[in-house]
Amino acid sequence: MTMDERSVPAPRVCWYGDDFTGATDTLAEVARAGLRGLLFLGVPTPAQLRRAGPLDAIGIAGAARGMAPAEMDAELDAVGRFAAASGVRVLHYKCCSTFDSAPHVGSIGAAVRTLRRHMPNPLVPIVGGQPSIGRYCSFAQLFARAGSAPEIHRIDRHPIMSQHPVTPMHEADLRLHLAAQGLSGIRSVPHIDYPRAADASTLDGWINHLIETADGPALLDVVDDAQLAVIGRLLWRAAQRAPLLAVGPSSVQQALARAAPQESAGQSQAAALGRADGPVLVVAGSLSPVTARQIAACEHYVRQPLQVERLRTDAEYASAQAQLAAATLAQGRNVLAHTDRPSGALNAQDTAATARATGRLVSNIVRASAQAGRRLSRIGIAGGDTSSQATLALGLWGLSFRCVLAPGVAVSVARSDDPLTDGIELMLKGGQMGGDRLFDELAAGGA
Repeated sequence: MTMDERSVPAPRVCWYGDDFTGATDTLAEVARAGLRGLLFLGVPTPAQLRRAGPLDAIGIAGAARGMAPAEMDAELDAVGRFAAASGVRVLHYKCCSTFDSAPHVGSIGAAVRTLRRHMPNPLVPIVGGQPSIGRYCSFAQLFARAGSAPEIHRIDRHPIMSQHPVTPMHEADLRLHLAAQGLSGIRSVPHIDYPRAADASTLDGWINHLIETADGPALLDVVDDAQLAVIGRLLWRAAQRAPLLAVGPSSVQQALARAAPQESAGQSQAAALGRADGPVLVVAGSLSPVTARQIAACEHYVRQPLQVERLRTDAEYASAQAQLAAATLAQGRNVLAHTDRPSGALNAQDTAATARATGRLVSNIVRASAQAGRRLSRIGIAGGDTSSQATLALGLWGLSFRCVLAPGVAVSVARSDDPLTDGIELMLKGGQMGGDRLFDELAAGGA
């Protein structure tokens, strides 16, 4: 390490997103806190870090949510080694706010086992909710809203997550759900025990007791946004003693920001997204009913249905679909390409293969459009696995924050060594996120 490298302050926070859509949502929270942050699409190289400049927060977008435990261990061990070497105080394993995972795929328990090797703090806080997007944890039980609908469901009765095609949520008690993934002995910290944030002496005593008696994972209830300040103070205090691994959705970053706003770098507020300069491509690989409503509601796109099984297995069909979309975009019209629901039951292997095929399609459309004389400047991708694979297929190395289009839906700016993709405005959206008119808002501008 050179003297110049040693003179650069260590980032305060590092986060790893278990899929790309969630990682960009966390990037938005980092930017809202005024921190200098960049999301890298893999453990950053020294050259990429030099190009990024000084950073307060470093994000790493991954795809652990769709991996088996052995594959997760290999990926996350490299993340943990990077975080430890960079000197961060908090390493945030950003999981989905609905905690959908299983022992055989996307195991949060496997992630914790790997990352704890690099973060020596005995406390592993698990932040159980994110009220800003309708996620609540009360007495260790998880509740969630479905899309933008107002009704709140216990997660094992949720109309979408209880029927997830790969990781259905059949257990609402997060202690039991995570114990099945090998994360046993979780301590529940109920919200009725939280002191008021304004009562500093009582709060400090409560925090010190939690830290001094910590011996593993602790599940922190969240039922109200105001409780995040209490949680954030706990996280920072624990991290002062030893580097800390924290688990949870983007509310981990919200909590950290509420507890230490005076330390922010003071970035300016992002400007609202204007009307797209040219046609917009949206590719929807999500099977969520929320995404289905968004597809049905949009008025400013040419819809292009995609047959999943042919897209996955027929190269000529996939190439023809890319050329069709590029031809429509070359005419100046927006395109919404969306997968159908395949016949028969889904399995993890077919789901992963479909995501890879859809990701390749996005890249092929971008390049075919450029050959037809139309460089795309704004793209939307719906579906966590599809977003991950498409971003990789585009050959990006990083994403910077552009704006928030809807709660849980961020627009980022692509960082790439390829002039064709560098600077593209990219919306990555999880299946449940956004209102019915989200795709039209992406084209017309909003938020």
